[in-house]
Amino acid sequence: METTQELLRKRKERLRKVIALEKPDKTPFILMADSFCARHMGVKLSDFCSSFKVANKTMLDSAKALGDFEGMNAAFAAGPIFPLIFMTKVKLPGQELPADSLWQLDEKEVMTIEDYDTILNKGWGPFMVDFLKNRLNFPLEATMQQLAEVPKLVQNFEDAGYVIYSPIVATAVPELIGGARSMPKYTRDMYKIPDKVEAVLDVIQKECLETLRQTIRATKATIVFLSPARGASEFYSPKLWERFVWKYLKETADVIFEEGAAIDIHIDSNWERDLEFFRALPKGKCVFETDGVTDIYKIKKVLGDRMCIKGDVGAAKLSLGTPDEVYNYSVQLIRDMGPGFILSTGCSAPPDAKVENIKAMVAAAASN
Repeated sequence: METTQELLRKRKERLRKVIALEKPDKTPFILMADSFCARHMGVKLSDFCSSFKVANKTMLDSAKALGDFEGMNAAFAAGPIFPLIFMTKVKLPGQELPADSLWQLDEKEVMTIEDYDTILNKGWGPFMVDFLKNRLNFPLEATMQQLAEVPKLVQNFEDAGYVIYSPIVATAVPELIGGARSMPKYTRDMYKIPDKVEAVLDVIQKECLETLRQTIRATKATIVFLSPARGASEFYSPKLWERFVWKYLKETADVIFEEGAAIDIHIDSNWERDLEFFRALPKGKCVFETDGVTDIYKIKKVLGDRMCIKGDVGAAKLSLGTPDEVYNYSVQLIRDMGPGFILSTGCSAPPDAKVENIKAMVAAAASN
């Protein structure tokens, strides 16, 4: 019988091969889930969000109960740190919401037009700290203390033989302004004061990329998760998309490659119009992680010879479908996508996903 460390090495090698577009011995399955794990283990979401350690234990217990698969996207719950990613308030269970309700972004205009000049004059770091603490009332110091424990949380999974697929999460810088200003106001700014918006994004990008470099070096991460969550083609004209989305996405990807890591680009919504742009990224170093809105077969046609594809069993199937439906769809994806494919959920598994449906995905990967 294999030890947990032998299992871990085998699972990591399987993922390395599939990202490099080499043929693995089997299709890997990575579960992107957090709130699902709480419901699976009977843990109230208010308790789940109370600390990273509680979330970590709950998620690991859930993984063990689901069986033999490669691992999970992350080692703790995403919801409590959303203000760091989107620069907007989040309502949490047991605080602003009932104890077992899913967390919710509470986006509104908090950053003002005048704040653009503050960032240009003082830099992003000082502005960000002040904004989080004094405008969003975010517990920054306490959160940073918990984030310092992430290597231990990752190790907990690895000690059990499971991979934490992307322990580093990077944010595409337009997301920061889009959340702080609110998406409607940010969109207006791109039309009315585009040069100032771009200048501010450039300041933020320079600081964020240096932080990202140091984080990759310190953690020796092999995969970096990048979320341009609302950067989809369907939200922008082509000129705006190239200037305010692709420019920063490409620059961030280049830094990740320079530091020797691969990039997992988390693709929400529909990006079909601009798939060809991703062919500029190096072969065998990227993962296109789709939530199911971008047609996975179009992704395969345009990018299948360049990058690994990850996805895309969606929330509706996992919550409302049957195990047979989930299993058959998963097997179809495995067969149609070929070697450069990681079976996964389409974005995060919803809290009401059926446990037997997640197990059906595990079974589909194990047998194909």
